[in-house]
Amino acid sequence: MNMGSPPDFTDRVVLVTGGTKGIGATIAEAFLRTGATVVVCGRRSPTSPPQGGGREAVFLPCDVRDPAAAAGLVAGTVDRFGRLDVLINNAGGSPDADSATVSPRFVEKIVALNLLAPFYVAQAANRVMRDQERGGTVINIGSVSAHDPQPGTAAYTAAKAGLLALTRALALEWAPQVRVNHITTGLIRTESAAEVYGEDGGAAVAGVIPMERMAVPEDVAHACLFLADDLSGYVNGADLAVHGGGEVPARYLAARRNTTG
Repeated sequence: MNMGSPPDFTDRVVLVTGGTKGIGATIAEAFLRTGATVVVCGRRSPTSPPQGGGREAVFLPCDVRDPAAAAGLVAGTVDRFGRLDVLINNAGGSPDADSATVSPRFVEKIVALNLLAPFYVAQAANRVMRDQERGGTVINIGSVSAHDPQPGTAAYTAAKAGLLALTRALALEWAPQVRVNHITTGLIRTESAAEVYGEDGGAAVAGVIPMERMAVPEDVAHACLFLADDLSGYVNGADLAVHGGGEVPARYLAARRNTTG
C-alpha cells in the first residue's frame, strides 16, 4: 500500500460481527471496496447484506454470546473461504438502565454481548490465524464509556473496560502471529441513535467535541482499515481513540458560559 492510495485487501477474508447494520455494516462495506472477502453475522438475516465495490458480504447467522456458536461462525468462515485474516469484534451495545434497580439477567446479557462474546470469537479466530503464514489481526470495537462512564451505563461501562483490558492481555499472549488492537469510539451519528441526540440533530452535542462534529460510521471503518493493514504491522495492544478529541471538560464549558453570557 502506498501512503496516498487506498488499502488493498484482495485475497484476504474479513469477519465482522454485528455487521448487518449500523457501524458494522459500514465497516463491512469499507472492506468490500478494498477487495476483501467479507463475512458478516447477526442473529437475524438482513434484508440486504452490506455491499461495496460491486460485491456483497456473505451472511452467517450467529448469536456470538454462545461459545459454540461463536466457534461455529469462525469454522463456517474458514470452511467456505479457507482462511481468516481479520476479525472485527463489532457486535455490542446496551440501552441505558438504572444501576440501582437493573436485573441480574440484564447485567449478564450486557456483559455477555460486550465482553464474553468478543473473547469467544477471538479465541476461535486465533486458532486459525496462528497457523497461517501471514497470521492475522483482531480489532475490538470499544467505547469511550470504558474511560469516562456515563449515567445509566454501569454494566456496559464495566464490560467495555473489560474489553480494553482483554485486548491488551491477548496482544501480549498472541503476538507476533496475531495482532490484537482496540478502537475507542465516541459519539457516533447513526440512524438508531438519532433519537438520543435531541431535536437539534446533535448540534448541541457536537459543540462539546473538539472536532466540532459527531463521528460518522465511516470514521470507525477507516480506523479499522488502518489497523488491519500492513502499515500498522508493528501496532499491537493499542487503543486507538476515534472520538474527535473526547469531550470538552464541563468546568471549561461552565467558565465559557459565564464569560460569554
